[in-house]
Amino acid sequence: MRRRTRTPPSPLPQRDGVDPVRVRMPFDGVWATVRDHLVARLAAGDGVIDGMLDAGLIVTADGRPVTRDTAYAPGLYVWFHRELPDEVPVPYPVEVVHRDEHIVVADKPHFLATTPRGSHVTETALARLRRDLGLEALSAAHRLDRLTAGLVLFTVRREERGIYQTLFRDRRVTKEYEAVAPYDPGVALPRTVSSRIVKERGVLTAQEVPGEPNAVSRIELLEQRAGRGRYRLLPRTGQTHQLRVHMNALGLPILGDPLYPVVTGPGPADDFRRPLQLLARALEFTDPVTGRDHRFVSGRVLQAWSSYETWDRDR
Repeated sequence: MRRRTRTPPSPLPQRDGVDPVRVRMPFDGVWATVRDHLVARLAAGDGVIDGMLDAGLIVTADGRPVTRDTAYAPGLYVWFHRELPDEVPVPYPVEVVHRDEHIVVADKPHFLATTPRGSHVTETALARLRRDLGLEALSAAHRLDRLTAGLVLFTVRREERGIYQTLFRDRRVTKEYEAVAPYDPGVALPRTVSSRIVKERGVLTAQEVPGEPNAVSRIELLEQRAGRGRYRLLPRTGQTHQLRVHMNALGLPILGDPLYPVVTGPGPADDFRRPLQLLARALEFTDPVTGRDHRFVSGRVLQAWSSYETWDRDR
C-alpha cells in the first residue's frame, strides 16, 4: 500500500487572485521526461509546453525550473500559471456582508462565477475577493451558479475549509432563495416538489427522469401582481439547476432563464441588462468553529419585481 505524502506548498505566488496549476506525475507513469508527460496530459497545443519550459515557467516544489530533459519521477509535483483567457468584465461589485477571522460572506452579483472554471478565471467572486481583501488562502465553502446572484460563504483559513464545507454536505445550512416568475392562479402553493434530476456532462440543461427523488424544493408565493409572482424557494437538496428545473416543471419558469423552458443560446447569458431573476437571499447556520448562530441576508433586489419595465425594456 502506497503511503500518502503531504502535498508541498506552491513555490509560485497567486496571479490576479488565481492559484497556479499543480500537476503530480502518476506513480505508474512510463514517460522518460516530465515534458513528455505534460505534453500527453495537458493537450495544450503544438509547442506550448516547450515554450513554457524554455521560459522557465514550470517549476518543481523547490522553485527550480523544469527543463525539456528533466527526468520523469513518479509522484513529482510541478506548478505553473496557465495563460489567462480574455474575459468580459462583469460590471457589478461583490459586496461583503460579513467578515471575521474565519469566514467571509459575500453577496455575489449575477453573471459572476463563484470560483475559477473554464473560461471564467479572474472574473470570479473568489479571485476578486482575494485581490480586494488581500486574503490569499480564501476558499469557497460551496458554489452558486454564475447566473444566480446572492450569498456565498468563503473560508479564510485553509485548515478550516473542510469544516465549513461539511456544513453544506450534511445539509446543516438553511438556504433561502427568491425568484420572479409568471403567476398562475391554477398552481396551488405552497407546495413541496420532489423529483429525480440528472445533469450529464457536456449537456447544458438538467433533466427530470423516472426514479427515486434526489431533489426536493419548497415553493411559496410571497406576492403577485401584473401576471408575475415573487416566490420564496427553499431547497432541501442541492442538485444542479434544481430550483430552475422545479419552477419550470410547475409551468413557472424563472424570468430571464436562458435554459428553461428552452435553450435560447449563449447571448442572453451574457446580456448584463437582463439577468436571471434568481437570488440566494439568505444563509442560516451554526458556525462549527465559533458556535455562533448566523443568519445572513442579501440586500439585492430582483429588478423584474422592483422595475419590470426597465428589466424588460431591451428584450
